[in-house]
Amino acid sequence: MEKIKDPLHGVTLEMMLNFLVKHRGWEAMAERVEVRCFQHDPSIKSSLHFLRRTPWARQKVETLYLKTVREETRKNLNKSQEGASLDKCDGPDAQEKGVDDGGRKSRG
Repeated sequence: MEKIKDPLHGVTLEMMLNFLVKHRGWEAMAERVEVRCFQHDPSIKSSLHFLRRTPWARQKVETLYLKTVREETRKNLNKSQEGASLDKCDGPDAQEKGVDDGGRKSRG
């Protein structure tokens, strides 16, 4: 039996909104999902009330959430890869091991 991965499995609408507010802010959310509850006196409570009764808006929020999660994951992955490459070439033993500033072996 083949399982289909649902990226939203276990993620509540409230969790999505809190994540989006933290990572994007109300103003950016209002630009991407043009609904009154994001534009005028926004709150989690009013947004939950509206989105639970408005399927098209909820779909847009879910799409924005997935996009934001992918962006944050990619950003964090890049940061960890940059940190790992810096550890390799900038350590105190780098010159002794014949590694120049670009992380390449020195000639000679």
